[in-house]
Amino acid sequence: MNVTHLPGALVRDAYAQAVARRRRMAVLALLALAVLAAIAGRVAEVQPRLLAEQIGGFMSYIDRILPQISAAHPAQDVAEWYWGLGRWLVLLLQTILIAYLGTLLGSFGAFGLSFLAAANLKPAPWVRFACRRLMEFCRTVPDMVFALLFVIAFGIGPMAGVFALAVHSAGTLGKLFSEVVENIDMRPVEGVRSAGGSWRQTVRYAALPQVLPNFASYAMLRFDINVRAASIMGFVGAGGIGEQLMVAIRQFYYTDVSAILLLILATVMLIDFASERMRHALIGAVRETAV
Repeated sequence: MNVTHLPGALVRDAYAQAVARRRRMAVLALLALAVLAAIAGRVAEVQPRLLAEQIGGFMSYIDRILPQISAAHPAQDVAEWYWGLGRWLVLLLQTILIAYLGTLLGSFGAFGLSFLAAANLKPAPWVRFACRRLMEFCRTVPDMVFALLFVIAFGIGPMAGVFALAVHSAGTLGKLFSEVVENIDMRPVEGVRSAGGSWRQTVRYAALPQVLPNFASYAMLRFDINVRAASIMGFVGAGGIGEQLMVAIRQFYYTDVSAILLLILATVMLIDFASERMRHALIGAVRETAV
């Protein structure tokens, strides 16, 4: 037996066993994923055969909502397609303002809750517990459910959409904001505390300067999400372009459906691009300040 090659052989055997073990774990994980997917599909009544049979109807609807634009007079066809552009733009602006105001109010609520829910700033335990449960409730209930409840309470109109987005945004952003607070550098916090600063002063002078850029970045991201949400809240009477989209769908104004959807898509893309640029600018500013 060649003793000089024994350590290398042992290493190779150990490596092969480790690779085999990882492969077995990967296979088991894939099998578990497949079984869970099958169970979920069964419970959710996902039927591939029915999907294959009915996909033609879906494609037929897509074909009906697309406009017929001829090469002979395309401008006239597009003008006819967007016959209600002026009214739709007003409703689209209303949708954007609903999303903006809902995000703004939700950000204010999340701002206050986040510091009270952060464990590292040591608020009273019962206060932290209550704030965390409140945020869980606000983000667990879907914003469409809140919109429906506010429509019942305040009547049909944009105010219901604003409040629905504000409540849901407060819960979601509150969770994100509190995690940002819990990851701050604790040395400034300890410095303010050692100097005799109160809890409010600790938040103001030690925590707030560290978290504001991330707060702004998350709020802009939430605004981007809320524009999408506000676009469909009109389905329950909460104002905005969604109401007109629902009317077009219910009354079979096929080309109006595609025209409104295209407007919403273009608006969301522009807002997404602008908010992405602003978030990157904020991140760059923070890095330059840190350097």
